[in-house]
Amino acid sequence: MSHITPEFLFLGLLWYVVFLFSTVCHEAGHAYMATRLGDMTAYLGGQVSLNPVPHMQREPMGMILFPVLTYVTGGWMMGWASVPIDPYWTLRNPKKASLVSLAGPLANFALVLISGLIIRIGLSVGYFAPPHSFAIESLIVGTTPAAEGIATFVSLMFGLNLLLGLFNLVPVPPLDGYSVMGLFLPEHMARKLEEFRFQYSRFSFVGLLIAWKVFGEYGIGLFWSGVYVLYAGFGR
Repeated sequence: MSHITPEFLFLGLLWYVVFLFSTVCHEAGHAYMATRLGDMTAYLGGQVSLNPVPHMQREPMGMILFPVLTYVTGGWMMGWASVPIDPYWTLRNPKKASLVSLAGPLANFALVLISGLIIRIGLSVGYFAPPHSFAIESLIVGTTPAAEGIATFVSLMFGLNLLLGLFNLVPVPPLDGYSVMGLFLPEHMARKLEEFRFQYSRFSFVGLLIAWKVFGEYGIGLFWSGVYVLYAGFGR
């Protein structure tokens, strides 16, 4: 445990704040869209909210214990959350269910755009600068001690949300990308997708392993492409 220094703990705090906010926005996006389209389950559970407490109460393992454990042991924070969805409503409304699934990644991409804009402004005025080597917590560095913590926070906000949005769009159940495919299919085929997802939900872990493998091969390249777009044209 020699790596647990005050700097490590401070970085972990920033990681957790960004992780918690990003995950809550993702799930609140699902919950809000479901409520707008007619499924009130998440609304009744108090999850149409940026208040993290209802989300943490629903998934304490994925929102509290696992993120802390993965950071302490590996220096990287992972976790999960969920919102309650009425499966019968989903089967009756597969196209609407696809929009509910899409809302979560869109919330993450909205945070990517906001943090990306902050980064570009900071670079243009000299508050931030490109790092000597890129990492998810150092996509930029601060040019003053006061700016350094902000640079780390905004780097994490951009990088983590880009990763979350891309990973969740992998078209494998139980990830959002699987249901999003229903938007591009006839309704009866979209309903078949949802039926398959619920029928084999007990094998979700297998789907996550497949998604992680696929994302490792293709998604990381998309992530660094997003970082390249962030810097494209800077300094010209």
